[in-house]
Amino acid sequence: MPKTSMNERLARERNIWISTVRPGGRPHMVPVWFVHLGERIYVCIEPQSVKGRNLAANPNVALALEDGSHPIICEGEGRFLERPWPEPVVGAFRDKYEWSISSEHQYTALVEIRPRKWLKW
Repeated sequence: MPKTSMNERLARERNIWISTVRPGGRPHMVPVWFVHLGERIYVCIEPQSVKGRNLAANPNVALALEDGSHPIICEGEGRFLERPWPEPVVGAFRDKYEWSISSEHQYTALVEIRPRKWLKW
């Protein structure tokens, strides 16, 4: 898949599945809203959720778009960003979901995911 097609899908798709690693090594996978900016993917999560606790202990993640017929999968490393969050990321969430992550009271952790490997076909 050409990179432009991949970027278009990442901009258009509303949900991505994120897999994190539990302390005992078992995977945990859930869908989340996300934005893709530059070479990074951003998700806004509850810091005390299973995925939040997992990421705090182990930054390794895998992400996959919902379409299993034409998958786009990302293996990467996540890190929590400190406030104030980058305005381009805040604006991207606002534009894509009409959601202000800056004033959110439940999903108060912004995670930046740095891809290490992309798989697509």
